[in-house]
Amino acid sequence: MHSPTIQKLIVLFSKFPTVGPRTAARFVFYLMKLSPEETEEILKSISELKKNVKTCSFCYNSFESKEENDLCPICSNPIRNKSLLCIIANETDLETIEKIKKYNGRYFILGGTVSALRKSDMEKLRIKELEEKIKNHSEIQEIILAINPTSDGETTTLYLERLIKNLPAYKGQVTRLGRGLPIGAELEYADEETLRSALEGRK
Repeated sequence: MHSPTIQKLIVLFSKFPTVGPRTAARFVFYLMKLSPEETEEILKSISELKKNVKTCSFCYNSFESKEENDLCPICSNPIRNKSLLCIIANETDLETIEKIKKYNGRYFILGGTVSALRKSDMEKLRIKELEEKIKNHSEIQEIILAINPTSDGETTTLYLERLIKNLPAYKGQVTRLGRGLPIGAELEYADEETLRSALEGRK
């Protein structure tokens, strides 16, 4: 039986995505082996993360800026095509798409996917925020659904297709990534050429 302090940290680490109790325990015992200087460096980095990193008011991507700006560098870039909006599940998908340098529009980070269309599941996603963005930005002419082609991603994509097409304020296109990404794959692990083909072949 672990001490209360160790157990508390295990519980906290277990809340991290894909981290179970065993992995969480390894994290805790790893921390215990660190020198005071290394521990202080981690604590300082976490403090700076909370202090300096902001969330973009448009796409919800994380960015660092000392200026009084609520938009990330992508959303505030005047060269980006504001008629294109790419909906993705999380921040890592944004980074993956940006690497191929084939997309010049803006993004909207949904916050995940759902396995079933239960109300409790949908409330975890930024559905209301997405509706507001579409309603208040008439310049959007095409919405690209770039959700992972997994079973959860497909469920989410179908829901978003119906939702967007039924919005009175939106008259533009709704497209998906084209072929090239195998069923069950995740954007984060797709090679650049495959992802480039999927983006160019959206339909």
